Amino acid sequence: MQNTIEDIRRLEREFKACQKVLSALGDETRQHLLYIMMQGQCSGSRVVDIALQTNLSRPALSHHMQILKDAGIVKSRKESTYIYYYLNPEADQINNLVTLFRDIQEIIKRAPDRSGEF
Repeated sequence: MQNTIEDIRRLEREFKACQKVLSALGDETRQHLLYIMMQGQCSGSRVVDIALQTNLSRPALSHHMQILKDAGIVKSRKESTYIYYYLNPEADQINNLVTLFRDIQEIIKRAPDRSGEF
């Protein structure tokens, strides 16, 4: 079966829906921050505590955390004057990525062979 124009349009919509999370995860610093958070407390971590494990300033770290938050990967909660960041347990954006990559895989499988080797 060949890919239809609707398959390609669906893939385009999925890419657009995943742009923020793809950008967020595409940065090595943010990947490292997620790795740190996965090893941290389930209850969350403050920027000052995460900064101790990186070479980032607190403002730079806050900027990266905001990008991860905007992408739906990280959430935050305020306790008194402290803000705790934690991994988003729902992470619908991760499910959207899984769907996107699964659809890319299917479209590639159905693409015509252009290698010249028939």
